Amino acid sequence: MPVSPEPTVVGVALPIPQPWGGHVQRLRILYGEDRAQHIPTHITLLPPTPLDREDVAALVDHLREVGRRHDPFEVILRGTGTFRPVSDVVFIQVAQGVSSCEQLERHIRSGPVERGLDFPYHPHVTVAHDVPGPVLDRAFADLAGFSCTFRAESFRLYSHNGDGVWRAAEDF
Repeated sequence: MPVSPEPTVVGVALPIPQPWGGHVQRLRILYGEDRAQHIPTHITLLPPTPLDREDVAALVDHLREVGRRHDPFEVILRGTGTFRPVSDVVFIQVAQGVSSCEQLERHIRSGPVERGLDFPYHPHVTVAHDVPGPVLDRAFADLAGFSCTFRAESFRLYSHNGDGVWRAAEDF
């Protein structure tokens, strides 16, 4: 990832492959989340984290090492869940691959970007976030029967420069 003199915001995630990733992203937009057009469908492993320029290279090195230590694994996404009333979020549940996601998240967050979390880590795929209650209810019902399976063979570093457009930087 090119290094700029300004701090950047990074995130690390498991991308959800097509056709499911695009399908969920289109639904998020239809549910009224305009910002979703700039957020690829994913399972978060490191939430948005501001980094200084000199820390980016160390993070990339760390992610390469984490990637070498972890084998691919099967992920099954099935059904919906919510974080309400704590947070206005509806998500697709990770039905298989939870422990692998937890291990990856813990190892990624233990490196040069060691940081706390606002909430305990819970792997999921966001479907609707900060939209009116009836929209959250509709999203919850619409995707209750959703199911897909894929092999997680890599995780991805994303970044944005403050414009909210997440750009893929590198896969590990």
